[in-house]
Amino acid sequence: MGLFQRLTQGLTKTRERVRGSLSRLIGRGPDPEAVEEIEAALLAADLGVRMTERVIGRIKAQARGRRPPGEEGAQQLVGLVRDALLETLQPCEGEPIDRLVARGPRPFVLLAVGVNGVGKTTTVAKLAQRLKGGGRRPLLVAADTFRAAAIEQLAVWADRIGVEVVRHQQGADPSAVVFDGLAAAKGRDAEVVLIDTAGRLHTKTNLMEELRKIKRVLARECPGAPHEVLLVLDATVGQNALSQARLFHEAVGVTGLALTKLDGTARGGIVVAIAEELKIPVRLIGVGEAAEDLQDFRAREFADALLEPS
Repeated sequence: MGLFQRLTQGLTKTRERVRGSLSRLIGRGPDPEAVEEIEAALLAADLGVRMTERVIGRIKAQARGRRPPGEEGAQQLVGLVRDALLETLQPCEGEPIDRLVARGPRPFVLLAVGVNGVGKTTTVAKLAQRLKGGGRRPLLVAADTFRAAAIEQLAVWADRIGVEVVRHQQGADPSAVVFDGLAAAKGRDAEVVLIDTAGRLHTKTNLMEELRKIKRVLARECPGAPHEVLLVLDATVGQNALSQARLFHEAVGVTGLALTKLDGTARGGIVVAIAEELKIPVRLIGVGEAAEDLQDFRAREFADALLEPS
């Protein structure tokens, strides 16, 4: 299955919600009831209030003085929605990680952050697999010392894909692990350091301060590091992902986003809502369990997969 097919399949639930709402205009036009149904569907898909209002406004403007749309008119409406999506998403289409690494310093340091259960460890491991497949020398750093399972999970991934991992015992100081990870990277001539951190509630001040400490250690030992602060978000939580992004960005200066589990939700429009408000580059989206399902975010492909019929 090709990458676009994987993306299209992964966004099935969200697409069915959005397309279904637009199909209600066929033969009816933007009567108040139809518009209300569309508005509710777009909000339920977590496209965000501003995007929804813009889409509804354009639908009303296009239909003003015209007969209710048939099938051909419905396709024009889909095009209208696509254009609105692209206006927001294209400026936030982040440069792929591979390209950042290729033009970045050595070692290139990526710090993955986020709340519990969003898929940070898996995302970091899949990135390491991709980078190694592209001829790079990645090093994994298990800085999630709160969970022994996280340390072991990263070690299993490292063994599976044939890369080295730096780890301490459970309960160790995460900053000490990061310090040793950078030293190992320099000593072993690693090109990329991928740091997996513990999940933490974005509202917990002491845990956010720990992330700031990790950043300070990185900057001290490797000027300019971290070169990427990748916030991993679970798309299934909808608008809560937006509040997470907002608070992590304020705390540690997020430079890129990875949205996981888009295949398990009808709320995939959250990508649009986050891009609309925070303007943080969206680098990666996860639409399945396989390594190939972690894809670079491309605005046009995302919009097409969100709107094209199955």
